[in-house]
Amino acid sequence: MKVSLARHGGQAAAIRLRQPPDVVDTDTLPQPAAAELTRLVAAALPAGGEDRPGRARDAMSYTITVENNGHTTDLTQSDTTMSPPFAALLNWLQNHFAQQ
Repeated sequence: MKVSLARHGGQAAAIRLRQPPDVVDTDTLPQPAAAELTRLVAAALPAGGEDRPGRARDAMSYTITVENNGHTTDLTQSDTTMSPPFAALLNWLQNHFAQQ
């Protein structure tokens, strides 16, 4: 499974405009980390309905793209309307990419 994180908006939007998303592949992670990421992705997936960011001036929004077995799912939420499972997944990804 590949998971990518793209950041949008906020006060530094122009800086991030051309940056590619960060990507992690569970095949390259140690087994415990891959299992944790898989669990967080499963918890963050919407249980029906569409996943849309809320609107707020200068708020950051995040798109997490999950590619698994030929299927792609995009999760998009913002700082102002982020669900707890999405926040947990985002936090894991940000911590992982900060250590790279």
